[in-house]
Amino acid sequence: MTSTTDANADAATPGGYGELQAQLATLTTEAFRPELAEIDQLPTAEIARIMNGEDTTVPAAVADKLPQIAAAIDATAERMARGGRLIYAGAGTAGRLGVLDASECPPTFNTDPSEVIGLIAGGPSAMVKAVEGAEDSKELAAADLDALNLTADDTVVGISASGRTPYAIGAVEHARAGGALTIGLSCNADSGLAAAAEHGLEIVVGPELLTGSTRLKAGTAQKLVLNMLSTITMIRLGKTYGNLMVDVRASNEKLRARSRRIVSLATGASDEEIEAALAATDGEVKNAILTILGGVDGPTAATLLADSQGHLRAALAAVRTT
Repeated sequence: MTSTTDANADAATPGGYGELQAQLATLTTEAFRPELAEIDQLPTAEIARIMNGEDTTVPAAVADKLPQIAAAIDATAERMARGGRLIYAGAGTAGRLGVLDASECPPTFNTDPSEVIGLIAGGPSAMVKAVEGAEDSKELAAADLDALNLTADDTVVGISASGRTPYAIGAVEHARAGGALTIGLSCNADSGLAAAAEHGLEIVVGPELLTGSTRLKAGTAQKLVLNMLSTITMIRLGKTYGNLMVDVRASNEKLRARSRRIVSLATGASDEEIEAALAATDGEVKNAILTILGGVDGPTAATLLADSQGHLRAALAAVRTT
């Protein structure tokens, strides 16, 4: 893999960027599609039809890697059950997708913001404005992880459509050297990122509608995989009861209404029973369900859930066997 220094030296040569251009030319995600060379001449409805057709191919590409995705999820859940964190690291669109997935975990699963973290090359400001050169630094990725006091129970997911982004590869290499679990999510086969990670997930979606615009199919593929990674990990950790978000954090009116609906769907209780249960459990949905289905008070529900590591089914089983 060409280092940042080598890449900069290459850029300084007559013609500039020759080696990097040659690398990009080998990537499926950068391939030029001559059949779309005059797409700008087509009617809007036809462009939309073509683009929609392109998007329909993405789930099949994800489906091809489901066994590998499942293995990565199980390994992640095992680490998180021991107190580890899930950390995403990427640049540009890939980094933004990681930050997005991480930011949605606290309201959905009542995780602490420190449990699922999104790192983007260049820091938070890179969410809305490109930070030049940040993606080219492996050292920056290592420093960002060091600032989190990485442990062997953590999981680091490097995200890069090309699979060659130094920041993502550097994050994975640094994390793996420290004993953390590593996952490399890319959209090209035989990528450097997948090779660096313990679990390489290469979702090959083919060339983009706009040459090299990997926020399109590649971005969609990455979002689908990240949805699986965080959601199924949380299911494994007992953050759901069936398909109900029983750890939802009721931080606004919509979520407070959803909390009551979840308790209703799980228990079939009356509105009065639901309000009483939520009042007795400080609004904690999972605890409220346990008080109704298990016939216990709020403090007992809290103790049972703590003893069962937050798994509602296990807590209910404990009630029924006592």
